[in-house]
Amino acid sequence: MAERDDDNIIRNRLKELAERSYSENRYLYTGFLGMGELSVYHAMERDLSYVPSDTFGGTESCERRMIRFGSEEMCGYPEPYPIRLLKVEAVQEKFADHLTHRDFLGSVLGLGLEREKIGDIFLRENAGYLFVHENVSEYIRENLCFVKHTKVRVLELTAVPEELEPKLREEVLVVSANRIDSILARLYHLSREEAQRLVHGEQVFVNGRIVTQVSKPLKGRDVVSVRHHGRFRFEGEGSRTKKDRLNVKVQIYV
Repeated sequence: MAERDDDNIIRNRLKELAERSYSENRYLYTGFLGMGELSVYHAMERDLSYVPSDTFGGTESCERRMIRFGSEEMCGYPEPYPIRLLKVEAVQEKFADHLTHRDFLGSVLGLGLEREKIGDIFLRENAGYLFVHENVSEYIRENLCFVKHTKVRVLELTAVPEELEPKLREEVLVVSANRIDSILARLYHLSREEAQRLVHGEQVFVNGRIVTQVSKPLKGRDVVSVRHHGRFRFEGEGSRTKKDRLNVKVQIYV
């Protein structure tokens, strides 16, 4: 019941933003939303189709995204998303702790910020790259001095560095059929029952939408996100084996 109540809150909020954007002829944005919240938006897209909308998180590969209502055609002018990219790095790397995603997120939220102000966090060579709402960028730069026990500096970047581009590893899986539960079980070394529990527990998203059918087939270029397991892109079906099992190709985000 709590989850349904939360969904209703999100629906009402999105309806309000859409109506205001349309009536006031201006862009309006949500904060950064997680996959569950974005799935509510995708389920509402037909109802909200009277106003242009899209999503973005800083790069096309970001999972946490803002929703923007409005377009250049509707509003009469272009407007970028209010997103900034911060690089958080140790002042002296040789004295730095080994820092994790949780360390960076905890330190930023410890400044008193709401979760919806923070988008995806990427780790590269012990530095954190944080997509944040533009209205908290300066505050973070001035106040984030330590992550864990490591003294850090915070820089605002004007462009997304090449090292943040997604890295993909190709893998061919042998499955009984093109079904989401079969593919998850094979890819993540789970039993079929464990994979089905992920689906029934609303932990699996295809192209941003919650999957509820364990037998759902995947189409080429579908992006699948599984909470606490990872993300991959389905590339398509291949040949069948002598035992009539199916080869499927996936690209795993690493």
